[in-house]
Amino acid sequence: MAKEPRKTPEEEELNKKLVELNELRSELAQRELDLATLRGESRAFEARYLTIVGIRCAVLDEIEAQIAELQARLTPKNKSSEERATQARAKANESAQSINVEQEPVAEKGFSPSDNLKRLYRDIAKKIHPDLATGEEERAYRQRLMAEANRAYEDGDEACLEAILHEWETSPDFVKGEGVGADLIRVIRKIAQVQGRLRVIDTEIAQLKQSDLYQLRIKVEEAENVGRDLLGEMASQLDGQIAFAKQSLDKMKFRRSR
Repeated sequence: MAKEPRKTPEEEELNKKLVELNELRSELAQRELDLATLRGESRAFEARYLTIVGIRCAVLDEIEAQIAELQARLTPKNKSSEERATQARAKANESAQSINVEQEPVAEKGFSPSDNLKRLYRDIAKKIHPDLATGEEERAYRQRLMAEANRAYEDGDEACLEAILHEWETSPDFVKGEGVGADLIRVIRKIAQVQGRLRVIDTEIAQLKQSDLYQLRIKVEEAENVGRDLLGEMASQLDGQIAFAKQSLDKMKFRRSR
C-alpha cells in the first residue's frame, strides 16, 4: 500500500490557515447577521417612535414656535425674543422634517426575521462576503450581491435571498489556482480582510447600542415586559403639553386682537 506523500511545510501551513479562515467565515456570517438584525430592529423602532411620539413632538414644537414668533412681534425691540423665535422655528422645522421622511410600512409589523430568513442570510454572508474576494472584479460582484441581500433581509424576502444564493452558487469560480504558495498568500490576505471587517462590525454595533434610539428601545421593551406602555405614556404627556401650549397661544392671540 502506497504511503501518502508527506506534506510540505507550506501545505501544512495552508491547511491550518484554511481551518482558521473557515472558522472566521462562520463568525463573520453570524456577526453580519447580528448587525443586519440590529439595523432592522432600530429602523422598525424608529418608525414606531415617530408614529407615536415624534409626530406629537412636531406638533408641540410648531405651537411653541408660533408662540415665540408672536411674542417677538409683540416686542419688536427685544432682541432676545427675536432670537428665541428664530431658534424655536428652526427646531419646529427640524421636527417636521423628521416625521415627513418617508417611512416604510414597518412600524406596525415590527422586525421579526424568521429562522429560515436568518439561515439564508448567514449562508450568503459566509459564502459571498466581499472581504473574501481575491480581486477588484470579484469584490464588486460580491458587494452587489451583499447589498441586495441586506435589502432582502430587512424586507423579509426569503425568495430573493434564495435567488441570490443560487446566482452565486452557479456563477463561474473567480479564484484561479496558482500553486500552494500563491494559495497560502491569498488565504492569509482573506484572513486579514475578514478580521478587519469583524472589527468594523463590532464598532458599528457598539455605536448603534450607544445611540439614544437604542437606549430608548431597551427602556420601552423593559417596560413592556412589566405591562407598561412607555411610548403611550410619553404620548399622553405630550398631549397634555400640546393642549396647554394651544391654550397659551389662543390667549396671546386674543389679547393681541383686543
